[in-house]
Amino acid sequence: MDKPTLYMETTIPSFLPRRGSLARGVAAPSRDLVASARQEITRAWWRRDHARFDVCISETVLDEVICGDRAAAAKRREFLTQFHILMPTPEVQRLTNLYIHKRIVPPEKPGDAIHLAFAVAYRIQFLCTWNFKHLANALILQRLRNLNEEQGLFTPQVCTPDELLGE
Repeated sequence: MDKPTLYMETTIPSFLPRRGSLARGVAAPSRDLVASARQEITRAWWRRDHARFDVCISETVLDEVICGDRAAAAKRREFLTQFHILMPTPEVQRLTNLYIHKRIVPPEKPGDAIHLAFAVAYRIQFLCTWNFKHLANALILQRLRNLNEEQGLFTPQVCTPDELLGE
């Protein structure tokens, strides 16, 4: 049986902490309570359950992870080399433009529209993110589902790592 497909958005590797049994973690432990909890959840999911998915990314993820501290950015980039990189297509570009034009994602956040477009165009089952502002947001997801339904398009399940933790 094939594994379910999962598009890993940039926030996921950004929340993988360096400490503990996750030797390949890429983020320094956070002092912020919420961020620290997300790091622990992401680490638990990664350690236990990520292998149950066929994980892929896009060049946009690679471009976004190089922001910030150089050493951390290099570790994030190196970590991502293990994943299949989806190639941009005219459909990905069309969907990106559509999601911005229809204000699913604001024009000043084209990367978020690109993440959605890749997951939709490639019919990826899950888009895993910690981005609650533009991706894992119930109001935005309702608008996305409605628009995609009107267009006859597939809509992925947008979720956070805690929603993917196995039993």
